[in-house]
Order: sequence, then structure tokens, then C-alpha cells
Amino acid sequence: QVQLVESGGGLAQAGDSLRISCTASTTYAMAWFRQAPGKEREFVAAINWNGGVTTYADSVKGRFTISRDNAGYTMYLRMNSLRPDDSAVYFCALRGNFWTSRDDAQYDYWGQGTQVTVSS
Repeated sequence: QVQLVESGGGLAQAGDSLRISCTASTTYAMAWFRQAPGKEREFVAAINWNGGVTTYADSVKGRFTISRDNAGYTMYLRMNSLRPDDSAVYFCALRGNFWTSRDDAQYDYWGQGTQVTVSS
């Protein structure tokens, strides 16, 4: 059974930076999704198995950076220029193959979620 353990997040002010991380027990494609209160879960960013391919939602492109460590087991999301509408529970997800997807239905395993709250 694959386990995903998230860490980081918390409170920030608009314009600040935060980093969240997710450690998995395997090195397949991974992604970040987020869900704000009263809204559907949405795609944020994804990275393939070796970190060579990344993809971002338009709303975070240029502000957020997804990466993974050399071993490939830990994924990061560096969030710069945070805005209040970035506030959400952020979930990491792992897909059972090597390639990225923006569709949450393509991901097989999910983390417990970590709260990010940005004040204006």
C-alpha cells in the first residue's frame, strides 16, 4: 500500500512564500490538487516520475514551482506571491504510472491534505 505523507503549509500573508512537501514510498508521477471551502477540488501542478516534465494550472503558473528530490520520493510545491484565493487544503496525489495528468480521477493514492491560508 502506497502512503503519502504531507508536511508544511500554514498561515501566510499575501505576497509571502510557503513550501509544502509530500513523501511517497514510490516514484511514479505525482501532483498537487487543492480544494477551497464550497468549491470543487482543482488541479494545481503535476510532475512526472523523474522530475523532467512538469505542468501547471494557469492560475499558479509563474508563481508556483513543483519539484522532487534526487531520489524521487519527496515532492515539493514552492508557492511564491501567494494570494488570498490560494487558500485551500492542498492534497498530494500519486498516479500508478510515470506520466502526468491534470485529471484527479487518474490518481490512485492521496495524502491527508495540508491547509494553506493566505490573508490579505
